[in-house]
Amino acid sequence: MDQIYALKGNIFYTPACGQLAIYPESYLVCENGRCAGIFGQLPERYKNIPVEDHSGKLILPGLIDLHLHASQYAYRGLGMDMELLQWLESNAFPEESKFADLEYAEEAYRLFTQQLTKSATTRACIFATLHRPATLKLMELLEEAGLHCYVGKVNMDRNSPDILRETTEESLEETRLWLEESARFVNNKPMLTPRFTPSCTDALMAGLGRLQKEFQVPMQSHLSENIPEIHWVSELCPNTRFYGEAYHQFGLFGGDCPTIMAHCVWSDKEERELMKRQGVYIAHCPQSNMNISSGIAPVKSYLMEGQKVGLGSDVAGGAHLSIFRAMTDAIQCSKLRWRLVDQNIPALTMPEALYLATKGGGSFFGQVGSFEKGYEFDAIVMDDSDLPTTRKCSLPERLERVIYLSDGKPCAKYVAGQRLF
Repeated sequence: MDQIYALKGNIFYTPACGQLAIYPESYLVCENGRCAGIFGQLPERYKNIPVEDHSGKLILPGLIDLHLHASQYAYRGLGMDMELLQWLESNAFPEESKFADLEYAEEAYRLFTQQLTKSATTRACIFATLHRPATLKLMELLEEAGLHCYVGKVNMDRNSPDILRETTEESLEETRLWLEESARFVNNKPMLTPRFTPSCTDALMAGLGRLQKEFQVPMQSHLSENIPEIHWVSELCPNTRFYGEAYHQFGLFGGDCPTIMAHCVWSDKEERELMKRQGVYIAHCPQSNMNISSGIAPVKSYLMEGQKVGLGSDVAGGAHLSIFRAMTDAIQCSKLRWRLVDQNIPALTMPEALYLATKGGGSFFGQVGSFEKGYEFDAIVMDDSDLPTTRKCSLPERLERVIYLSDGKPCAKYVAGQRLF
């Protein structure tokens, strides 16, 4: 059935990094789930279509979260005084082991899905746990909610507690079964998810490389997040020159395998060159990088190099699910890097941060994250009337105040043309 309607309001999007397109009190037309154009007045061919009137409000592309852990949602804000490896042992691993209990997993994932649905995030790349039934339950809940996500069953066969570790053979067989069973979902797709090199043997990584070629699925993991982690990888993989090669040697680093690597705080020149050459996406997670003492990723340098970059909340390393919060953290971290590390590299601007949160990360999903003609119709409507001020703000200033001051929850949300609320 043909689907056509328009939203009316103040429309914003970023056609290119650093550019901000603004259409005051205009009409954004959705036709069969895709953007058909922005108009000051509806042209004759659209005169009689339904109009959802959001006059006075701000209409933005849906926000993209390239990296978060659904299983960690329950303990956001805990253990934020620890470094990465200690935090994993104290917080992440004990909590994730509980997801062997499907009843517990459903309760936790239902809470997570409810909160993600209420947020401004329309698409996300999500880590589950190594438990196949629980991962399928998460995908089922996301499907019911109307969100479009990639979800990964985590792989771990070394350097983790007994209660949260598979054998290599078990991990590969469970992954195969999960890939086959997840074919029933329409909008939520599987994504190979080796947790990170320290928790995956070469045999497991080689097997995942074979599954990737067979099933043609993307891959996500962590890269160069923390200095002790990088040193550990160099000991575990003495045949590699840098961390990224530990994935690349098994065909799990871009190229024919669409790949997202979270963090990349300490990626060196060779690693960065390989990421760019292979088209690897960087999920910049500024709050997590601060919370677990990883460092300040050179996100502005990545943009200047032409890397593919988006934002991640990295719940629960990041304490907030809001990608608006990730935008403000990204700007603030880049200011610190400019001041303390390299004054030749300027800080991020607000339009650049919005680009990362929309079109930058959205391109991993295809034509997503913009209101350009032909893009999938993902939109959020933000009401800034509850952010009172005596100042008469311009539209860019109103947008900036929403990014910095709002609770991150839209008053209306659309994914691929379907209104969620």
